[in-house]
Amino acid sequence: MDSDSQLAFFCLLVKQGSLAATARELNLTPPAVSRRLSQLEARLGVRLLNRTTRRISLTNEGEVYFANATRILGDIDEMERLVSSSREAPKGLLRVNAPLGFGRSYIGPAISGFSKTYPDVEVQLQLTDRPISLPDEAIDVSIRFGDLPDSRLIAKRIAPNRRLLCASPAYLRSAGEPLLPHDLTQHACIVLRQNETAYGNWRLTRGKQTETIKVHGKLSTNDGEVALNWALEGHGILMRAEWDVAKFLRSGRLVQVLTDYATPPADIYAVYLERLNQSAKVSYFVEHLRSFLRHHADSPSKDGSNW
Repeated sequence: MDSDSQLAFFCLLVKQGSLAATARELNLTPPAVSRRLSQLEARLGVRLLNRTTRRISLTNEGEVYFANATRILGDIDEMERLVSSSREAPKGLLRVNAPLGFGRSYIGPAISGFSKTYPDVEVQLQLTDRPISLPDEAIDVSIRFGDLPDSRLIAKRIAPNRRLLCASPAYLRSAGEPLLPHDLTQHACIVLRQNETAYGNWRLTRGKQTETIKVHGKLSTNDGEVALNWALEGHGILMRAEWDVAKFLRSGRLVQVLTDYATPPADIYAVYLERLNQSAKVSYFVEHLRSFLRHHADSPSKDGSNW
């Protein structure tokens, strides 16, 4: 017998409680069951069961073997269930976390379409202004921006994204356009206070040179939509995700500045635990998000060339 069969045989023997009952379950004779058990014990070099003609009981080694065999077989069943479920229609509860602004604008509408296509999936959407720890919270998929340092997680890019510096034409006519990163210190900048990172520090890179600029302004907020509206109304320069400002750049209501400088990574990822890698509800949802964002009217890239 292979290892899996030996584990299953021993667990069945313990659960049946006797050689005779196990023999009936396997359609074997009691001596054949006894020989299998003896072969297993000989291979391990320990006695697993105390046995009489009527009953069996576990030795200390047998208790250790049974506990671990039960766990291993359970893990195998779970693995096979996850793998096979990838070929099935998605169903069950799917818990999704996303940032406030992006969640309202894009993830919520995407879930609406997903729910119509896959009615057997119940979706719970949680919008937060702070990153969550997936291993510690009951979330299946989290939508995140930028670098993802946790190696315990699987991250699939669902959309390209950049952070852009922009302002309204009225503000730039009044205050002038910054030509170098240090010029930002002389401008009114709209500052986002999000998460626990230091606010007002804008990092700009050109080639191999990176500068961190401490910006200031009269207006700051923890809500991206409020900050965007302030920029549209001419209150200053804003650093904001391309997905939030693309339509206003196309219409001319905002103008990008310092276009030769790159900001920290901001690509959009669907993040989930490794054990959910083959879950049908997760894999179908992630692919639905990628398709939804690729074809969205406000997508920064109309031709999908950088996806």
